[in-house]
Amino acid sequence: MKQSLAITIIAAAALTILGACSTTRRLPADETLYTGVKKVEIRPDSGMKVPAGMADAIKTSVAVAPNSFKIMDFNVPIPVGLWVYNNMDEPKGGLKKKFYDRFVQEPVLVSDVRPEVRTHMIEQILDNNGYFRGTATYELIKGKNPRKAKILYNVVTGPGYPIDTVYMLPDTTRLNALIDSVARRDSYLSSFRPRYSTDSLSVARTRITNALRNRGYYFFSPEFIEYLADSIAKPGQIELKMMIAKNAPRISLQPFKTGNITVYVDRQSGHGRPDTFQLQHATLVQMMPSRLRRSVLNECIAFRQGRTFSVRNMDRTQTNLSRLGIFNNIGIEAHPDSTRSDGRYLNVDIYCTFDSPLETSLEVNVSSKSNSYIGPGLSFGVTNKNVFGGGEQLSVKATGTYEWQTGKGRSSIFNSYEVGITGSLAFPRLLAPKFIPRSRYQLNWTRFQLNADLLNRPHYFKMAQFNASVNYDWRFRRHVQNTLTLFKLTYTNLIHSTAEFDSIMAANPAVAQSFKSQFIPQLSYSYVYDRAFGRDNTLNWQFTVQEAGNVFWAIYEACGKKGEKKLFGTPFSQFVKGQCQLVWGHRILTGDNWIVTRLAAGAAHAYGNSSQVPYSEQFYVGGANSIRAFTVRSIGPGSYRAPEGQPQDYFDRTGTFKFEANVEYRFPIYGPLHGAAFLDAGNIWLLKDDPLRPGGTLKGSTFLRDLALGTGVGLRFDISMLVIRGDLGIGIHAPYNTGHGGYYNMESFGKSLAFHLAIGYPF
Repeated sequence: MKQSLAITIIAAAALTILGACSTTRRLPADETLYTGVKKVEIRPDSGMKVPAGMADAIKTSVAVAPNSFKIMDFNVPIPVGLWVYNNMDEPKGGLKKKFYDRFVQEPVLVSDVRPEVRTHMIEQILDNNGYFRGTATYELIKGKNPRKAKILYNVVTGPGYPIDTVYMLPDTTRLNALIDSVARRDSYLSSFRPRYSTDSLSVARTRITNALRNRGYYFFSPEFIEYLADSIAKPGQIELKMMIAKNAPRISLQPFKTGNITVYVDRQSGHGRPDTFQLQHATLVQMMPSRLRRSVLNECIAFRQGRTFSVRNMDRTQTNLSRLGIFNNIGIEAHPDSTRSDGRYLNVDIYCTFDSPLETSLEVNVSSKSNSYIGPGLSFGVTNKNVFGGGEQLSVKATGTYEWQTGKGRSSIFNSYEVGITGSLAFPRLLAPKFIPRSRYQLNWTRFQLNADLLNRPHYFKMAQFNASVNYDWRFRRHVQNTLTLFKLTYTNLIHSTAEFDSIMAANPAVAQSFKSQFIPQLSYSYVYDRAFGRDNTLNWQFTVQEAGNVFWAIYEACGKKGEKKLFGTPFSQFVKGQCQLVWGHRILTGDNWIVTRLAAGAAHAYGNSSQVPYSEQFYVGGANSIRAFTVRSIGPGSYRAPEGQPQDYFDRTGTFKFEANVEYRFPIYGPLHGAAFLDAGNIWLLKDDPLRPGGTLKGSTFLRDLALGTGVGLRFDISMLVIRGDLGIGIHAPYNTGHGGYYNMESFGKSLAFHLAIGYPF
């Protein structure tokens, strides 16, 4: 500790002295100090544009860093190392020696950069992109000190050579015919006069090779396809001829069929007794004792003995086995079957190692606001990923949140908590009729779930909720996820209420109806479309529709039951509800800079057996994943705010219509640390007028004024598997009367701040 402090003091003093010293004093007489690239000037032919990929490649080829000072892997353009090199002799030991070794840096010379070699590299890049007449030169740009220079690179591309004609292989063999048919459909080779590019040609032959390997030519490689380019026959143009390399081994030129398929399953410990089983499509060698339902392997293996060997089947098999979630290591090997005389079969060996069956998860969410609202949350889950040996998942998850408001005169009136436990059993297949469309290449799930929640609002009420459900999750297209809740039964029970709460409910019948004890029998369907369009655009669209009580209501009506209908002696709720969300991301500038926008809306309507949508099914806004300048359930519905003298609480901060809009700019800072700047807007409203909550009803004339608006900045620590997020929201407009006029109506800047700590991105 003392040594570190001493080195720091010495460094500060030395750097102060050395700052005014020369950085070229010890240079050899005929050398020049390199101080960076002045500019890379690329001039194309008139009316032409420089391809972006080629320009990047040229700039990368000359990107040599000059002397700099490194702080936490950042290169700061301060030549500290040169000051030390030019003005200090190497000490023999002690703190000076440590200081010298830490900071000294030999000068980067122009001769080290070798700009003449780099101009040749640029000309090679031009040739590879079809600019055969291009030239590259360099110039040293010196300043006041003639012993320092930047380098200016001048690049003249000349005309780009298009491919005029592509001569395919002679149609004399099955392989040649197959290559020709694939090449004629290739996006590059089949386009009209594409510019010659070795990278594009390399990509084209990789596409051809992949097609061949899916048609039995397992040992074929891209380098076995060669191109002969002729720029003389037609000046300014390229004639291209495809050829099979003469050194291509014979085994790569013949197709194979699938031979014997063997699956080896090892225990996690690596020990055990081998046992052999014959499956429908393979032979299984399993190390015992271990739990594995063997029929699951049949569903995962895409190979079929005797059929044409396909690399695509290798990928599908590996993906299917991986999605079971029970193996931590999966490998597939193919080798010729030496026992067959014709030698045209490949035996397939699949190696799997069991993963630990238990998995735990921990999630933390904390919200804090400057006006003393605090709301932490915790979620802990345990999952057994292989209950019955077929990838069935049994999980138990416990959650808890605690919210309070502290400060002078606020005591603990708003202290509240919510705890819950959820148990689920998931099967990696649909236990459903075959007519439901599904993908053979994706795992489909059937889930049974039980849940219990307890919500406590001190001085007001305590409510319990129980539900049981059966869900189907399946895909029938690559980018589409479907979830059908075939049946969900929820029971809400108002366990306890205080006299104060009862008096408020008596004065507000609409809110009281949403709190009554009731059953909620539901049926719902959700659709998620999630897709990336190239590297620069992403789209996620999801909507959910659900109904409650209609089936039971219809049965009672058919039986002649009139009036209020009950289930197990308790009224059941009847309503419809829909939600929709659209998230679009677009990469801007370069690197990992994104603009991500989100629109979300929802509506719920009660009728028939109910006058109000249940409290648990109503919407609310605010918090870490919503309008971040406001805490959860702190705004709405509409412009409503509890009258002066009445406690501000959460129970009346719900509504039956929701609208939210967010835009967020995400940018990298350093390594896994990213930043964000955001703008959020939204609110909730009532679809039915409630005279006791004035301003809460949805109206077109006040819609924009009722939107809460906030901005803010945030930091994200993204390590791929985990994202820790901190957002500071800044209120701009509150939808209720704050006593301040104008659009910016926050009580004060300090009271408009809200900080949220959460796991994962907000959307």
